[in-house]
This record gives sequence, structure tokens and C-alpha cells, in this order.
Amino acid sequence: MGLNIKHKVAVVGAGMSNVMRRAEETGRELSFYAVKEALKNSGLTIEDVECVVMATAPDAFDGVHMKGEYLADGAGAFRKPYMRSYVGGGSGVFAIIHGWYMVASGMFKTCLVVAEEKMSSAQPHPQAAFNSIYDHTLERPLGVNLLWIFALEMNRYMSVHKIPLEDIALVSVKNKRNGLDHPCTQVGAEVTVKEVLESEIMAWPVHRLMVSPTSDAAAAIVIARDDIARRVSEQPVWIKGVGWNLDTAFWTNRDLYYPDYVEKAARMAYEMAGITNPRKEIHVVEPYDPFAYKELHHLEGLLLADRGKAPELLKKGVFDRDGELPSCPSGGLLGVGNPIAAAGLMKVCEIFWQLRGEAGKRQVKNNPKTGLAQAWGDLMQVGTVVILSVN
Repeated sequence: MGLNIKHKVAVVGAGMSNVMRRAEETGRELSFYAVKEALKNSGLTIEDVECVVMATAPDAFDGVHMKGEYLADGAGAFRKPYMRSYVGGGSGVFAIIHGWYMVASGMFKTCLVVAEEKMSSAQPHPQAAFNSIYDHTLERPLGVNLLWIFALEMNRYMSVHKIPLEDIALVSVKNKRNGLDHPCTQVGAEVTVKEVLESEIMAWPVHRLMVSPTSDAAAAIVIARDDIARRVSEQPVWIKGVGWNLDTAFWTNRDLYYPDYVEKAARMAYEMAGITNPRKEIHVVEPYDPFAYKELHHLEGLLLADRGKAPELLKKGVFDRDGELPSCPSGGLLGVGNPIAAAGLMKVCEIFWQLRGEAGKRQVKNNPKTGLAQAWGDLMQVGTVVILSVN
């Protein structure tokens, strides 16, 4: 791939704040809490951190000007090299890719990766901010919002593969149940397929219980060069592969039934990690699930299920926490919450904890050795993937 990799890189610590709506804490304070937990988990101090990578949404989300600069001190970046990135929901995984570059290139020995979102501060609502990202001539006059765009995509996915709505609802049932065991959850719950399908229709065929909530939270990880990682951690979790892909912003020009950009990002990460049979070599996965159908959509894009077959595997229990390939054992965004820029990094944290056997009630069976976190964002066009392993 032409990458100048000089050092192996490992995750040595992870932390996150509670996920909630209308948090009393500022974005700075949420970031500070996640950083504090990650550093404590890593055994390093802020003085050991040589650079900071921040993922956070545009200013309108937190309701502050120059948000990257505003969050810098809370994220531990005071008087340190600092960069901010944002690719919508894909930001949390894209940020760890940036951090990996910083260390793998030899530029820095350690990097702190932080992701924050305080969506409840957006005025008048996050959807109003989203409307500004669409093409001003062709799309914005339609009053575009994410709910009805995803309703179009979900309908196309279901129509092509003849998937009943009950199968999509099973994702909400699984993830909300898993979320009950997450200490930071906003929306963990026991729900039935019947309750999901009787919840309010937001835009057909999307029901309210198929949609992740407006959330505030922050997550952080500490990554380090191989020699430092082995010194500070008895069980470093190695970054084995990274991948990303950007499709056209014109979502109206694509067939929405399959996420090609996710497959291309996954293939890049698999090649780098030396994975040739992902369904056997990936032991736990955290795909991006802001809407119920998206977990299934993304599992297929990650080549962990044949096209249109993820719902069948879900019904067989393959993706349950005690199944053959646990998917979203954390509860995902449907079961924990969806602070957009932080969501992907929350998934990286979960894979880290799973591989170290530190996931508590959420721990999957059979001592997983390799896991994958994936995030997706912007105008249904960004695929980001990271593969972690204890080997």
C-alpha cells in the first residue's frame, strides 16, 4: 500500500465517559474524563503523551466556535502537537488511524486519541446542522434529513434481498439487550420485536426503536510504539490493520443496497493484517449501527456475511454475544448511545476490552484474539476499519 511503517503500534489504554443526553458537563469535561480513564488504564501519565489526535463534529453540534481549539486542553493537548479530524460517524475510527500514522511513522512514540460529541447542544437540533452538508442546489431544497435518507437505503436493502421488517427489528432487540450490561449505557433495554414494530414510524420503514439516540459522550485511547507498549503493558493490543475508503458524496448516484466503500476499507485492512478468511480470523466485531439495518448492511460490507444473508445469520444466533461471531457485544449505538464523532472510538474501546478479557458482563466466550471495529459516516460514503489483535 506504500505505507512507511517503521514501528509496530499497540493500544495500551482506553476509557470513556457515561453516554447521556443533555449532559451537564461541557465537551471539555467529557473529554477530560475519558482521557483520565484511558491514561489510568494505560499506566502512563499525560507527560508521557507526545501528541494528541481529536475527533469532533463541526461547531454547530456543540454550539461553540472553533471547537477543536476549545476542546484541546480538556483532551490533554496543552502545549502538545494536536490535530483534529472529522468524517461524520466514521471519525472515531479515522482518528485512531491518524494516531496510528503518528506512531508507526516514527514521528512520535506515543499518541492520545480522543473523540467527543455533545449533540444535545446543537440548536435547534442536530438534524438542522446536518441539512447544511447537502448539495445546496440539488438536495438541500428537499429538506433532507438523515432519517428519510436512511429510510430510502433501508427500503432498498430490504427490497433487493426480500428481507422482512421483523428481521431488521431483531438487531434492536439484540443490541439494546446487550447494552444493559454496559456501565455507560444511555438506552439499554429489554424490548421485543413486537415493541420495536409498534414504536413510532419516523420515516417508513424506520421505527423509533430502530434509531440510535441523540447522545453526549467522549472516548479516548492511548497508543504507543512497540517497545514502550511492551514495557508498560502485560497485554498490549496491536493495531494489525487499518483501512478507509471515500465514495462519492452524491448518494443519489449509487445503488444503496450495498456499501462498497465499507468493503474496500475492509479489504485494505485485511490485506495489511494478513487476514485471508475474515469469517474465521475475526473473533469479535463492532460494526457501526446507528440504525438497526446498518449493522446487517455493514457486516455484509465487511465480508463477514454474504450479501443479503446477514439477517439469516442473526436469526440463527451467530451474532449474539455467545454466538460464533459476536457482533456489537457492547450494545452498539442502539444499545449504548450514539455521540457521532465518539461512536467509532467507543467501538475501538470495546474491542480493546474484549481482547484483554476486561469487558465484564459483556465479555464474549472463547478468549477472542482478533477483533474489528468499523465506523461509517458523512453522506453514506465513508468507510473506516481497524483490526486489533493480542498476537
